Amino acid sequence: MLVAVAKKYKLFLLSDEVYREYCYDGKHHVSLFSSMQELPEQAIVLDSMSKRYSLCGARLGGLVSLNTDIMAGVLRMVQGRLSAGFVDQAMAAELTKVPAVYLRNVQKEYVKRRDVLYEGLRKIPGVTIPKPEGAFYAIVGLPVADAEHFCRWLLTDFRDRNETIMLAPAAGFYATPGKGKNEVRIAYVLSVPKLKRCVEILKQALHSYESWTVSAP
Repeated sequence: MLVAVAKKYKLFLLSDEVYREYCYDGKHHVSLFSSMQELPEQAIVLDSMSKRYSLCGARLGGLVSLNTDIMAGVLRMVQGRLSAGFVDQAMAAELTKVPAVYLRNVQKEYVKRRDVLYEGLRKIPGVTIPKPEGAFYAIVGLPVADAEHFCRWLLTDFRDRNETIMLAPAAGFYATPGKGKNEVRIAYVLSVPKLKRCVEILKQALHSYESWTVSAP
């Protein structure tokens, strides 16, 4: 459908495919690569190694297009504005040797982590969470009026056995003002035991936060 719309209105179609291996529950990602010939001047695929191979901090990715003018322009920009370190490039060159089974195993691990987070959070009163179908993030609704205030409070005022958690307020991920005010984004990139502990901490924190807001001046 997107390809048809792009062809009809002569639009560029950019596909961010950094999570294409991480689809769950039988879902499959349809890559724009399969339609490149239909949109040789308009299709652009974006990719990133930091997500696929858990190389956070390695600012390496890719842009693929059959449009020679676009590629020439991109080449001028990256030569003039960006500089990927030699160590990063040498490391990335070795990724061609990574077997396909690696990504399949990573996907299985993310499914386990997702299920632990999903099932754990569903049991906390007032918490809402749609089941993620891909990637490794979840947008979670909390029984609080201001998720950003709650996130700060977790870091400054709360400890459970001298531990706390750090969450990302979700309002910044929405274009609509006021949307996501009671939501946070959670990345399930920790091991299963650590995720279980995080869920436990969040449960205790929400209980304490409710009492704290009632007693706060």
